[in-house]
Amino acid sequence: MRAAVGEYASWDVIVTSTLCRCSEFAEELATRHQLPLEREPRFIEIGFGVWEGRTASELTADDPERVRRFQADPLGQRPAGAEPLDVFRRRVVEAWDDVLERHAGRHVLLVGHAGMMRAIVGHVLHVPHESFYRLQVANAGVTRIEVEQRGAVRWPRLIFHGGALA
Repeated sequence: MRAAVGEYASWDVIVTSTLCRCSEFAEELATRHQLPLEREPRFIEIGFGVWEGRTASELTADDPERVRRFQADPLGQRPAGAEPLDVFRRRVVEAWDDVLERHAGRHVLLVGHAGMMRAIVGHVLHVPHESFYRLQVANAGVTRIEVEQRGAVRWPRLIFHGGALA
């Protein structure tokens, strides 16, 4: 993540997931650039139920097609106990809307997880739940979304996805 942002620091505020793999980096970045930091628990990654904490290699060791089936049909092939995709997306989009409301007109950095980014990009582009995992989200990648306010209506546009600032 450090390589993705380099010394770029033109944000007004940093908002992060509360999970340590994101929040620790966000806190370091906020401290280094003396920026306000907000922790948003609704930006945590989707709950994967019985898959939680396991790598793709572990999941495919006994069933090589398990992850592919899930990605092709995230509604019908989700792991036992997993957070439903519509519930996850709704919580992330509600947090996104709240951030936009609180920080209207400001440049905000969101530090979060691949699922969180899929939910936001999917919302911006009106991607249906069934196609959620067709959005590739790189580790430590940068996605830029510009949001224009037109009266009471927000007009978000995907500027770039999978880039880096450095």
